[in-house]
Amino acid sequence: MAGTDPIHQFVIYDIFELFTLGGDGTEGSGTTFAFTNSALFMVLTVATITLFLLLTTSGKKLVPTRAQLTSELLYEFVAGMVRSSAGTAGMKFFPLVFSLFTFIFAANMFGMVPYFFTVTSHIIVTFALSMLVFLTVIIYGFVKNGPKFLKLFVPAGVPGYILPIVTPIEVISFLSRPISLSVRLFGNILAGHITLKVFTGFAVMMIAGLGAFGWAAAILPMLMAIALTGLEFLVGAVQAYVFAVLTCMYLNDAIHPSH
Repeated sequence: MAGTDPIHQFVIYDIFELFTLGGDGTEGSGTTFAFTNSALFMVLTVATITLFLLLTTSGKKLVPTRAQLTSELLYEFVAGMVRSSAGTAGMKFFPLVFSLFTFIFAANMFGMVPYFFTVTSHIIVTFALSMLVFLTVIIYGFVKNGPKFLKLFVPAGVPGYILPIVTPIEVISFLSRPISLSVRLFGNILAGHITLKVFTGFAVMMIAGLGAFGWAAAILPMLMAIALTGLEFLVGAVQAYVFAVLTCMYLNDAIHPSH
């Protein structure tokens, strides 16, 4: 069942228990903290990014190698994104945007490897990343601008008699940012992986159930699965980019709330 079930790939299970809080000592009582397959792939993602950057930038040659050039292009790509969306002042947030982009991109790419786990297919992970951005915007916005940060909810040039209508809309739109940011990433990754699993599972069932005829009948779903695999790689990269760009735009609101 697990082989063809499109939902089985998203199941989180414990690899080993860390510790238990509370309870009376009997099995199942208290709150157990465990190292899960999701945690494993998050650690693997961070470790891979760190190792890649360390290995490709350790030499710092005047004439860069291909590996060093890849890191430099990645740096310039994210730096250009930050400057274009949040201005030069936004470069203080470059480490945050760079970390988010590389983590989401690497996690999405790992998710395309057979039998690997896709951490961004779980709403709790994407929501945590979104809340990190949301709280950063709020905290920095008030620290830098004080009460003037609230100008964000009063668009410039709007007549005063319309403000009682516009301001609540702006507030609701602002508060919904972590939801839209997390659901967009989670939904695209989840839907894509389910669709891919359905087509590949359908092809496998046809081959197993129809024998030689099944091989011929499975050609179409297999071709669809190949096309969807390429599309999923593209979606994984695009979603990392979209998350990073929106992060820059939200940070720009904290830096320039009156714009």
